[in-house]
Amino acid sequence: MAFREYGNFDAVGLAGLVRNKQVTARELLDEAVARTAKIDPQINAVVVKHYDYAERQIEQGLPDGPFAGVPFLLKDLDLLEGTRTTSGATLLKDFVADHSGTLAQRFLATGVSIFGKSASPEFGLMPTTESRLHGPTRNPWNLAHSSGGSSGGAAAAVAARILPVAHASDGGGSIRIPASACGVFGMKPTRARNPLGPDRGEGWGGFSCGHVVSISVRDSAAMMDAIHGPEASSPYVAPAPERPFAQEVGRDPGKLRISFTDKSPYGDAIDPEIAAAVRDVAGLLAGLGHHVEERAPPLAADPAAVMTTIVGGNTALTVRLIEQRLGRSVTENDFEILTLAFAHNAQNTSATDYVAAQLGAFQISRGLATFFENRDVFLCPTLCSPPLRLGELDSMSGDLSHIPPVLRRYMPWTSMFNMSGQPAMSVPLAWNKAGLPLGMMFSAKFGDEATLFSLAGQLEQARPWNGRLPPVCA
Repeated sequence: MAFREYGNFDAVGLAGLVRNKQVTARELLDEAVARTAKIDPQINAVVVKHYDYAERQIEQGLPDGPFAGVPFLLKDLDLLEGTRTTSGATLLKDFVADHSGTLAQRFLATGVSIFGKSASPEFGLMPTTESRLHGPTRNPWNLAHSSGGSSGGAAAAVAARILPVAHASDGGGSIRIPASACGVFGMKPTRARNPLGPDRGEGWGGFSCGHVVSISVRDSAAMMDAIHGPEASSPYVAPAPERPFAQEVGRDPGKLRISFTDKSPYGDAIDPEIAAAVRDVAGLLAGLGHHVEERAPPLAADPAAVMTTIVGGNTALTVRLIEQRLGRSVTENDFEILTLAFAHNAQNTSATDYVAAQLGAFQISRGLATFFENRDVFLCPTLCSPPLRLGELDSMSGDLSHIPPVLRRYMPWTSMFNMSGQPAMSVPLAWNKAGLPLGMMFSAKFGDEATLFSLAGQLEQARPWNGRLPPVCA
């Protein structure tokens, strides 16, 4: 195999090369490490490097899974026994996990070699990856711009072709936002599709879920086949799929009922190039034979207010548990100002306020369920402005009042589908005149990843993106 061709293969393709003995797992790992050394100094996506862990995996023999021999990155929020997990926090820069999370165990069972951790903002709180501990993760399409967040390291590494697929997680858009910003594919699964244990049954009140970002649709579908399903401690279970998700990618989706909007749910103006891109994709869908109409779901509650209360309460608990372990209060030397502000504000939030936020999330969920009674798919922009410039969101600012207006302008659509638990994906179908990716978000009914994977496969054929590479690329 000519290694210059490594970047042309998705993960399914690389695994096939290993299976057919055209290349070894060690050769693929060496290539991923070489690409990291070449590219990562520019983008800062791989913040924890444990090449020895991956080498031991290969020496001991990788499981005969669907991705056997494929190099892989775990997001720097999830535990992998014997490796550092910093969560992007200064206080945790030397923390070594004494066990692995269920999802990490399932990734290992697929046969991937996990050679490092990808960058995340502190505790995954921001839609940009610029932690004080690790510094900014830069967008391979333009180094002055953010790679998105919180799975910004994963998306940047995949976009730059360090590897074809990487772990990502999403509590308010954190798979879809960086997928959009970096021009890769990102599917947020249905609530409870993939496990979150063993240390917790759910994240952020049921909003959070884990999966991957990838250069191909089939990688995402095949990985979901390999890792989905409940564990013993799962508080609830996602509907079972009719057939393997990988089989959906090549299936004709039929004539889907698709609604779309090129507007923000708040009624705010969005970037004109993004609005034009949404309409262009709506035209593409109509040309593919789908029934397309302009219609958007109404807002039954304010998603931003719901997120502030739910995420704030969860962050406060994280801080409290760490303080109990340390036997002291934490300070700005330990955590970023934003994290401490979330925790502090939650102390002024009552249990009644938290339940009211849960009710708001339910009202949003109910409204979306009603909206989807008469349609199969909803299309809207993943982000309502192009990828942020680095520094636009400052988690160490003494005045954090600049953050809510930026979030409202940038990512008004993503979090409501975390509240409803519905699957949603960002598909790289457009770029602006400046060369920055503009992802399109598609959502479907609860439990219906099948329709999204089928539609994504159709769009991947109609408007391929795999050959479009960023200026900073291995």
